[in-house]
Amino acid sequence: MHPILFTVPFPAGALRLAPALLVLAVVMAIIAFAGWRKRLTSVQWAGTAAAAGLAIAGVVLRGSTLQLGALPIYSYGAMLCLSLIVGWYLSLGLAGADRMPTEVMANCYFVTALAALAGARILYLVTNPAEFGSMQAVFAFRTGGLVAYGGFIGGLLGSWAFLRRHGLPLLPWADVVAPSLAAGVLLTRIGCYLFGCDYGRPLNTTAPTWLKSLGSFPRWQSGTMPIGSGSPAWLAHVEHRGLAPDAATSLPVHPTQLYESFIGLVLLVGTLYVRRRRRFTGEVFLSFVVGYGTLRFAVELLRDDAERGAYGPHLRLQTYVALVAIMIAAAVGYGPARSIERAWLRRVVQLGPALLVALLVVFRLRYPEYGRQYGQLQLSTSQWIGAGSAIAGSLVWPHLARRGVVSVAE
Repeated sequence: MHPILFTVPFPAGALRLAPALLVLAVVMAIIAFAGWRKRLTSVQWAGTAAAAGLAIAGVVLRGSTLQLGALPIYSYGAMLCLSLIVGWYLSLGLAGADRMPTEVMANCYFVTALAALAGARILYLVTNPAEFGSMQAVFAFRTGGLVAYGGFIGGLLGSWAFLRRHGLPLLPWADVVAPSLAAGVLLTRIGCYLFGCDYGRPLNTTAPTWLKSLGSFPRWQSGTMPIGSGSPAWLAHVEHRGLAPDAATSLPVHPTQLYESFIGLVLLVGTLYVRRRRRFTGEVFLSFVVGYGTLRFAVELLRDDAERGAYGPHLRLQTYVALVAIMIAAAVGYGPARSIERAWLRRVVQLGPALLVALLVVFRLRYPEYGRQYGQLQLSTSQWIGAGSAIAGSLVWPHLARRGVVSVAE
């Protein structure tokens, strides 16, 4: 694992950023104008957005220079770009299969992607305001700083605004995009793993050797990154857990990035399966919302990075898990369970809250020490959003199911 995949060699020198960015903004504005003249809407949208972004960056970065030289290709950025490319082909392919207007959906994807990136950055900024002492820091993406749920919310709002302007419904597009969201989780979390962020709690000494190996993050060579001398897990363990500054790796932790990447794979397969058997418009999207919200809440229980935000009352971990698990189980029993065709399985899912109560009581009686090591805590931003979205999606489920399939034209 390493934050830099490879380096592209360039001649050394210094470049004034503001003039260079403004020149690029003018070029993109010309391309946008050409797209408007030729009635190429996608080119017009892309050129306009790029011109606006470059112009804003040029103003913000006035007086700054960029030292040219070897160009590092960062692992997280590369995986993020790959996820956008995969999402493009997957979304437009599924949109074509649903006979949606190709050009409109291509433009919608572009707007959705931009809104998702903006939302992911904004939620990170709101969660960690102390990290941003200047406007330049807001646009410094090289060291990360994106929140997945901010991207989902931003993308949803961007899609809604774009489709509303074109008089098209949101849910058919949401069903098309849901597998791409799952693919995005799968790929971007691999980027998180390579960078070493979003790491988990230290593993028990009894954990298997292969898991400890996967969860040991390295101390980087000096100068690898502009800030920091090691992966985020390594730095945190040196500062807070007594790890020796010359240690080659961090303490073995849960590789929660890989856990979530696997969740992305499961949801990708699951959403494509639901798509083949869907009975109402919105079912694919709600399947992703409920599934990811529930699983993200569970994975967050193992997370240990300090950049997630913490809100709400201070309660024991057991109490939070019990309350959230029962509420999600009850909501799933009210909503998604009704779509299960096999009667016996539907009854089991609908009895989920009662079964959970029994299991939690037995677990608490057998393992009373569980959760004491954490003391009282608050839930993270993503846990609140994940649990809330899973419950809300489950409650909306039967109402959309009654509507059935809605075409794009309706």
